[in-house]
Amino acid sequence: MSEAAPRRGRPRDAGRDQALLGATLAILAESGYGGLTTAAVAARAGVSTATLYRRWSSKDDLVIAAAAAYHETLDTQPDTGSLQGDLRAVLRAKAATLTGEGGRLMQALIGEAAQNTALAEALTDAFLTPVHRRVEEAVRRAVDRGEIPPVEDIELLGDVVAGPVMSRFLLTPRRPDQVDAVTAERTADRLLPFILRAVGGGGA
Repeated sequence: MSEAAPRRGRPRDAGRDQALLGATLAILAESGYGGLTTAAVAARAGVSTATLYRRWSSKDDLVIAAAAAYHETLDTQPDTGSLQGDLRAVLRAKAATLTGEGGRLMQALIGEAAQNTALAEALTDAFLTPVHRRVEEAVRRAVDRGEIPPVEDIELLGDVVAGPVMSRFLLTPRRPDQVDAVTAERTADRLLPFILRAVGGGGA
């Protein structure tokens, strides 16, 4: 008679994970990093603090996971077949993440990230690195198609895209959640000709 298989612990409930991460994002947007507590997150998600701490050992770990989860909900970068189309998609996607609830989240985290290295690294991984990667891919495809000549310092191009959008939406008196989706998209399209010229693609 074979030995019985060892009993395993209760499987992790993905629904509770999502509830906790969603509650974290909501409280960050409402109250900022300083106003977020693990007790408030647990209460909003309808679970105990013990349940939260079985998943994330600290407030920082929870916020980092929430930022990463937010990024995972964003659209992936399409190949539109042209440099103009690819960069328009990147700009519009970035404008969308920096306005509305996404913009409120970023404002809540950027100040804290200045003195929190782990959080700064998580934000870079979740919000900036993907932009750099998408822009580099778009430019390399354009070079391969013969649309533009090879570009020097291609790794810096993500900053050329992200910098103006962040300045436009995060460094002004107007709160990012006061910017509607149509305005965000139009602003991205207005920036497009400048970005195209920066990579040798001419006007839009």
